[in-house]
Amino acid sequence: MVSVGIEAMNVYGGSASLDVLELAKFRSLNTSRFENLLVKEKTVAMPYEDAVTFGVNAAKPLLDDMTPEEIGRIELLVTCTESGIDFGKSLSTYIHHYLGLSRNCRLFEIKQACYSGTAGFQMAVNFVLSQTSPGAKALVIATDISRFSAADAAEAEGADWSFAEPSGGSGAAAVLVGENPAVFEADIGANGYYGYEVMDTCRPVPDTEAGDVDLSLLSYLDCCQQTFQEYKKRVIGADYRSTFQYLASHTPFGGMVKGAHRTMMRKEAKAGQAEIEEDFLRRVMPGISYCQRVGNIMGATLFLSLAGTIDQGSFETPGRIGCFSYGSGCCSEFYSGVVTAEGQRRQRRFGIERALGERYPLSMAEYDELLRDTQAIKFGTRNAKPHSQLIPEAWQALRGKGRLELVQVRDYHREYSWGG
Repeated sequence: MVSVGIEAMNVYGGSASLDVLELAKFRSLNTSRFENLLVKEKTVAMPYEDAVTFGVNAAKPLLDDMTPEEIGRIELLVTCTESGIDFGKSLSTYIHHYLGLSRNCRLFEIKQACYSGTAGFQMAVNFVLSQTSPGAKALVIATDISRFSAADAAEAEGADWSFAEPSGGSGAAAVLVGENPAVFEADIGANGYYGYEVMDTCRPVPDTEAGDVDLSLLSYLDCCQQTFQEYKKRVIGADYRSTFQYLASHTPFGGMVKGAHRTMMRKEAKAGQAEIEEDFLRRVMPGISYCQRVGNIMGATLFLSLAGTIDQGSFETPGRIGCFSYGSGCCSEFYSGVVTAEGQRRQRRFGIERALGERYPLSMAEYDELLRDTQAIKFGTRNAKPHSQLIPEAWQALRGKGRLELVQVRDYHREYSWGG
């Protein structure tokens, strides 16, 4: 059988960040409760950044590491997002163009809340397995942004900002899928999926999130348990405690993952509190490490967790990672794959942790200025230019890094350029 999985993966966590403990204090939130969320920083999308720029900037380092011949074998491009910029025209068209991919490439977009990245990944895996084009590769890009405004803050006065604003991040993951899965070899057929209709969280309009926090938590817990039960039916002998050296999960915020892991260890392993805490720190916390610094980036968050697990874990001997993906509405899946020491070495080349440390740290005054930006480009804008130097220091800090930036929208068409 053909091997398949991740040949290379990169996460782009944006150019600016915000200390969310400072945000919690600014919002007069209960900081002791806030600490249980296990969040530290969030990526804040700047005026010249959108889902296209995040996606391209995540994928560009992968292509820079490939030969022209290898790039030419990318025959499938799937973008996965709930931050689309047009009801018809897909982000994939822009991303395909600015990455300079072959025109003999199938490209389209998936919307399925935070499950979309896994949907694209599994589609790519099965495309490679089909062998309809032996040697072909697929590029899956999950990219999402959260934007808040002064109007959002006013409308949410007294609402649960401790969940939405501090945890809502921006970023993208680019995943190259092919027959040489040096980074993460997928366990073929080891998939447990589960879905049903529930109104937990949604985007009723393109730039605003809504939902029921408690219902979302309950749905997440339910799906975590049900997907693993289905996984066990397909993988005889699978054991939650012993089969997986690490666990990577969709991470709206770390506290939700910790709660789900506690429930799973009690039900599946009959574990006590001390064992659960030790197991969480050892097997789960590596996958939360990057999520704590970027926030929830929807369809890309599971791959942010997977990247953190591979970078921070120990793989002197090959280790299996169990992956739980959840998307509101809802659809979910538990699957797995194997990582080796060589895979970890290859993954670490992209320096995700270093890049996160190089983001411009916004002050609360600068963040508040962004919230009040009247030139912010919204869904459906016909003609506009982003207020690129609203925060001059942040814009200047990006010079010389060769990142794709949004320049203007002209007759609905978005135009981008590679920053100096």
